[in-house]
Amino acid sequence: MKKYKWIIIFLNLILLLVYFNYSIAKKEELLTDGQLVLLELAPIDPRSLMQGDYMALRYKISEDIYSENIPKRGYCVVRLDSSGIAHKIRFQKNLTPLNDREFLIEYTSPDKWNVNIGAESFFFQEGQAEKYEK
Repeated sequence: MKKYKWIIIFLNLILLLVYFNYSIAKKEELLTDGQLVLLELAPIDPRSLMQGDYMALRYKISEDIYSENIPKRGYCVVRLDSSGIAHKIRFQKNLTPLNDREFLIEYTSPDKWNVNIGAESFFFQEGQAEKYEK
């Protein structure tokens, strides 16, 4: 029995390392081959005494959405304008089909009033708030 315990632990460790390496490879591939997409921010002004200075991010493309009409998980299809800023085209559940110059951003919808697209907060050094106030 003791022998099997160590084999199971070793196999789990190998699986964990394979998963981490796969995750790192996917992120490296995105950095190498990915397209820069800028998302316009909507105004919001939080401050946390426990965590320091940060900015809660609310994206313009996730505004005015009643998410009962869209899947809980899926992809937001965006098209870039001449400045490289993404504009929402539609929501879809699958990766395809895409039209010319359209890109996918994965989203989750925890409830019918919120759609989470990417990072929801950005932390910065204390005293640097003026830099991000625009």
